[in-house]
Amino acid sequence: MRLTLLLAYLFLQSVHGDWDASRFAWYSKPGDGFASGLPIGNGRLGALVYGGAVEKVTLNENSVWSGPFMDRVNKNSLGALSGIRTKFQNGDISGANSQIGGSMYGSPQSPRAYNPTVDMSLDFGHDSSKWSNYSRTLDTLMGTATVSYTLGGVTYTRQYVPSKPAGVVGIRLSASQAGSLNVKIGLSRSKQVTGQSANAGSASVTLKGNSGGGGDAITFTSELRVVAKDRTVAASGNSIQVSKASTIDIFFDAETSYRYSSSSAWEAELKKKLDSAVAMGFPSFKSDATADYSSLMGRVSLDLGSSGSTGSQTTDARLSAFKRSPNADPQLATLMFNFGRHSLVASSRDTGAKSLPANLQGIWNDNFSPPWQSKYTININTEMNYWPALSTNLAETHKPLFDLIEVVRQRGAAVAKTMYGCPGFVAHHNTDLWGDSVPVDGGTSYSVWPMGGAWLTFHLMEQYRYTQDKQFLQEKVWPVLQANADFYYCYMFNFNGNMVTGPSLSPENTFKVPSGMSTSGRTEGADIAPAMDGEILFALFTNIIDACKILGITDSNLTKAQDYLSKLRLPQIGSNGRILEWRGDYPEAEPGHRHMSPLWGLYPGSQMTPLVNQKLATASKALVDHRMQSGSGSTGWSRTWVMNIYARLLDGDNVWSNAQAFIQKFPSTNLWNTDNGPGTSMQIDGNFGYTAAIAEMLLQSHGPVHILPALPKAVAKGSVTGLAARGNFVVDISWEGGALKQAVVMSNSGVNLDLRVQNSVSILVDGKAYSGPISTTAGTKYVITRG
Repeated sequence: MRLTLLLAYLFLQSVHGDWDASRFAWYSKPGDGFASGLPIGNGRLGALVYGGAVEKVTLNENSVWSGPFMDRVNKNSLGALSGIRTKFQNGDISGANSQIGGSMYGSPQSPRAYNPTVDMSLDFGHDSSKWSNYSRTLDTLMGTATVSYTLGGVTYTRQYVPSKPAGVVGIRLSASQAGSLNVKIGLSRSKQVTGQSANAGSASVTLKGNSGGGGDAITFTSELRVVAKDRTVAASGNSIQVSKASTIDIFFDAETSYRYSSSSAWEAELKKKLDSAVAMGFPSFKSDATADYSSLMGRVSLDLGSSGSTGSQTTDARLSAFKRSPNADPQLATLMFNFGRHSLVASSRDTGAKSLPANLQGIWNDNFSPPWQSKYTININTEMNYWPALSTNLAETHKPLFDLIEVVRQRGAAVAKTMYGCPGFVAHHNTDLWGDSVPVDGGTSYSVWPMGGAWLTFHLMEQYRYTQDKQFLQEKVWPVLQANADFYYCYMFNFNGNMVTGPSLSPENTFKVPSGMSTSGRTEGADIAPAMDGEILFALFTNIIDACKILGITDSNLTKAQDYLSKLRLPQIGSNGRILEWRGDYPEAEPGHRHMSPLWGLYPGSQMTPLVNQKLATASKALVDHRMQSGSGSTGWSRTWVMNIYARLLDGDNVWSNAQAFIQKFPSTNLWNTDNGPGTSMQIDGNFGYTAAIAEMLLQSHGPVHILPALPKAVAKGSVTGLAARGNFVVDISWEGGALKQAVVMSNSGVNLDLRVQNSVSILVDGKAYSGPISTTAGTKYVITRG
């Protein structure tokens, strides 16, 4: 059925009213800046398509960062640690906070930043005021972008195709009238260019550059090749001019010193990839690329309702109309879901050794000083990038994150020893491609938070839970869990009968110092025993215990984890009925804070979910409701975290209202999430958080495989196919009248299937009444209907 749907997509008529409004983003004018470009990528190379008369394609290679590794660790940390803790334990919060900066912050304060690679220019000599029938289109299923317009009776088309199989980006330029295509093609970079050339004989343009930072700078070579029959090619400075062509194919690649030991090695790789793409020819190149891309994207198909004629409008017009009438365009909500999956596939693929994950801007950047350095912020943002990886059936996209975790593990071992005198490894709230594990920037509400590594390890165990790959658990997950736990066994200390952390914080919130704990009323950020730390450690030690049982480990690795788990400070409920954020019922400095840190144990953790602990779930709802009533959800990523929290609370109506609010406020015209709305900084995490939340609304599996756990009343009819559940299940669901119509569960590993539908309604499995977990057979489907 999915193959039939996929083939049908390929034959869609090129009339906008007939296009699938859930699949395509399209525009009737060129982009006018970074946040309007169409983002595509092959996981290593990213491209932004603007579609102007003089096209500028922003091109990125994901290992082009601002310099070599820096050892930033503060050597004073270990000597100061005991005194800082003592101050906290004795109630001197202000004194402890004032000591942290000079003793524990790294120097320089920030690690490396993600940088642009090159811009490709395509100058057609066209006058945009005279063209007609203009369209610029992003196909989320195929991962491609297209620009088309008519000028002087000739239709000009540009196809942009990133290829994971070929490892390059391909472009086809074509004209409906033979010999009418003329274009000047070049590569440029605003700084740190070490060499440029254009060669008419090979029809190529090359640009070499580096990241700065001296002899250890990241250096790169980029090159484009042009293939065109019946044409003339001339070099002009650092560009080439192609004249009187009917079709022109361009293939682009960039390779860097991050993955290769010498320029000859990376340039040999670049030549190999470009030679292969040229020899293949564009039709085969495109066929292979789109088959690969759609094989991932086509796994999931979501239907939340039809938008009718509203869906045929341009995407920017739909976004504008959605602000007034959100219920008229449910397919825009579906398109946003698909765009999130597209963005993950485009920015995070296994590219061999040293794959790099999606950063704060995915893979797209045109700025040498990008917002927040476009690095990996691991107190929420990087992890949020991967929330939809497993649930929306894109497990392959997770691998680059695991590659980075291994780098962090190695760097973090030295930091754990120097800063804390401990074995294992530690990471704080940011890292870069070098695995920098030292506290970043200089603020007591965010810098010294030694939990980033533990949150990252959570993703490794989740990969096992979804895939049931025992070899992966043994070889990849277990060594990281073990090393991370070794750090906390050393780092944690006893406070009032519990093993706690500190100095630490609740990212990135602050509190007012209570009376009797130094400067009363002063705003501070660091303390000991924040709720989030305990919740993450609950998951870490639980994961170690589960891994030991699966792998048959019965030694001290098991008993130590069990011991520490039993001594953790469990989530506390304050006098106001809300989950406590810090060790005490401190006065709030910012009641509507954007981070939902103390609710980590609700989502992405599961310690406080309604089916596990209703008391903690109720207190969690009280906290998120309070935050939202006080103005939280003020950034795009925060709003989508809230969506996931309400999904875990089985509150579908709040998931949906926040989904609509997200679309109304935050996306740029190209659907990218922003910090505070269009015109503010782009952050890709909100797109991923949104996609994860829609999936979580329809299927959960942290306990039983829970079908339609948080279905909103406003989405009374719909369907989804291909969502993944823990236990290596794939689930198709259809519903009508706000109730399950049918679900089909494919068991891929043959583990027991524990089911729950909506609010625990009676169900049939293969026509028989369901009364409890059933034994499954790998490769077998199970049909669920209402009883």
